[in-house]
Amino acid sequence: MSATTTKSSRKGTTGGLPDWGLLLVSALVYLFLYAPIAVLIFFSFNSTRSTQVWTGFSLEWYGQLLADPTILQAFRTSLTVGVIATFIATVIGTLTALALSRHSFRGRTTADTAIYAATVMPEIVVGVSLLVFFVSVFIPMGVELGITTIVIAHVAFTISFVTIVVRARLSGMDRSVEEAAQDLGASPVQTFFRVTLPLILPGVMAGGLLAFTLSFDDFVITFFVSGVGSSTLPLKIYSMIKFGVSPVINALSTVVLVATLFLIFGGSRLLVRKEGA
Repeated sequence: MSATTTKSSRKGTTGGLPDWGLLLVSALVYLFLYAPIAVLIFFSFNSTRSTQVWTGFSLEWYGQLLADPTILQAFRTSLTVGVIATFIATVIGTLTALALSRHSFRGRTTADTAIYAATVMPEIVVGVSLLVFFVSVFIPMGVELGITTIVIAHVAFTISFVTIVVRARLSGMDRSVEEAAQDLGASPVQTFFRVTLPLILPGVMAGGLLAFTLSFDDFVITFFVSGVGSSTLPLKIYSMIKFGVSPVINALSTVVLVATLFLIFGGSRLLVRKEGA
């Protein structure tokens, strides 16, 4: 009788909290996180420059956004840097993950530690160190701060994320498939391209997607290593917000947000299809 009573009294609770209480706390947390974003999107459609009082619906600020050549140039710069940096970081990160997962060599522990340390290192430290490196090495060689240094910097800090994601995929992979391919006469290169790469492709794509998102949205590191005429979209937003928050900034932030969400959800669906194939 007492056991039945205790069981019934615990029904509808999670960790000592009622289910409705847990749902309420979760709702408040999500409200705290996403309410400012919702306000930003809402006022990007305001008919006046006010960011506090709603006066009517308008797409005027999106029109001004598309008509501003400096914003479009910053978007093209961010897109170019993101694509190039993602491609390089994905290739190097995948090869690094294979080396750390499949081979034993002197310094492996140090290399493994360096990979994880790079993901938790403060961005301002990375930005300052890269700036010192570029000023000491690149500028004496005639390479000025610009798109080239931004790409190198983004590759440097995104390789670790790609490596970790691909390595996690490799850890759950059945190596007997590779061994079977080699027993049938496949060379190591053929085994990689025909067996290993297709199996780890979802992890490689996930790492590349993460690298592109980090590169496209990065501000701190880019701020230190960018030069004249190489402003990315986050730097452009920062320069605009110095003069106050305007609906154009809200519209630009909304476009970036929608593009990022589209990329994330599109990549997730693609990964799900790859997993089910």
